Amino acid sequence: MRKRFEEQHELGLKPISETKVLLKSRDDFPAIVAALKEIFITKEYNEKIFSILESVILKDKKKTGRRGLDLWQIFVLAQVRLGLNIDYDRLEMMVNSNSILRQLIGIEYELNIHHIEISRQRIIDNVSLLDDQSLRQINDEIVKFGHDVFKKKEKELLRLKTDSYVIEANVHFPTDYNLLWDSARKSLDVIHKLRVEQPTLAGWRKITDWVRNLKNLSRSLGKATGSAGSKKAEKVKDAADDYLKKARILLIKLKETKNNFNFSTLKEFDLIVSLEYFISMLDKHIDLVDRRLIKGEKIPHEDKLFSIFETYTEWISKGKINKRVELGKRLSITTDQFNLIIDYHLHENTTDSQVVLAIADRIFENYKIRTWSFDKGYWHIDNKELLKEHIEKIIMPKKGKPNKIEKAEEHEAEFKKYRHAHSAIESNINELEHRGLDRCPDKGHDAFKRYIGVGVIAYNLHKIGKQIMKNQRLEERKIAA
Repeated sequence: MRKRFEEQHELGLKPISETKVLLKSRDDFPAIVAALKEIFITKEYNEKIFSILESVILKDKKKTGRRGLDLWQIFVLAQVRLGLNIDYDRLEMMVNSNSILRQLIGIEYELNIHHIEISRQRIIDNVSLLDDQSLRQINDEIVKFGHDVFKKKEKELLRLKTDSYVIEANVHFPTDYNLLWDSARKSLDVIHKLRVEQPTLAGWRKITDWVRNLKNLSRSLGKATGSAGSKKAEKVKDAADDYLKKARILLIKLKETKNNFNFSTLKEFDLIVSLEYFISMLDKHIDLVDRRLIKGEKIPHEDKLFSIFETYTEWISKGKINKRVELGKRLSITTDQFNLIIDYHLHENTTDSQVVLAIADRIFENYKIRTWSFDKGYWHIDNKELLKEHIEKIIMPKKGKPNKIEKAEEHEAEFKKYRHAHSAIESNINELEHRGLDRCPDKGHDAFKRYIGVGVIAYNLHKIGKQIMKNQRLEERKIAA
């Protein structure tokens, strides 16, 4: 049965509350440690965060069985990974060798009388227990904690800024023919695993030849599409025709195997389900390659798929210099005057202007706002009129040519002041990317959302930790004086 943290103090175990914070260090790690330590020793926020973690991780779990990682250890390890923008390999090394981190998660003993190690896979399995909804609730508590640290006055209204950027998914650049190769390759991978489970599976003795031939045909088509000359179109059609012939033969063979395979174990059933998916992807991309390269059709955007693995991936072109296209999802973040991210919104095939009301509904529940600035992408007359009812000053420049009233409004001194100040959010976005939210290495849509949630909290903890360290340094100077 999991615990919040180990309350029984073992002989020789260094207390979490006494974890050392290196106040003079300019590294990111001490700031993360300072914020986490302060949360641990502050009963109010300690209780709220553990209650949220219990509601998601311990839900419907029996109070018996083998003990897993403590809730505190799961929370800390997730934050350290994104706070330092490291992978699980580096995190495993730190957990098993860094004395400050080990003390912070409650496994460091005096004189190394007992050395507990946590494996990489165990860290992954436990961090994966967090979900998007619980992380949003935790971030709300972290923001309140941050406002206490920054000494926000109780009646002080927030000055907000909202902007969006693209978080890239872990995918390669998609073309119809390389997605066709991905589908064929993964189908053959599953067939190989089925042969391991049932060595008598007939018809796949030359599976290595299938892989090699399809890969060569894919490369030939790639070279043809990248070539030049008067006969380019003819070369592309010939290469595509050869590729499609082989792929169609494979498709027929795979369907026959799937229909005739008799599974007897749960593992074999799971493999058959995976095979059905990759067969459907193979069928889809055979059709797309045929329509595009043989028949010369222009494929509608809604028919396209940009990854057979990360199917949520969107093709985003924001018109930025040196970024013609990005593969991932838009993320809108809203920051306050303390540079804390009080809200984040992951776009699901929506534009900036379509998410304003959803963001506003969440923020109005928890905060009182004085000003709120956006860029032109968020402008819509309905958005602006609704926000005006709740906020003293809205800075939302019109997309397109403004009328006389709008032009006069945009030339007011206060409007110009906050519009110029809006650019500060770009530095927040840049720092957020340094917390790891530039490209998500995790697999799956749920993992993508979890990665964003942990990254936003890690960003806020880093900001709060730096302020805590600054406050403590000032106190030490006063004492020394």
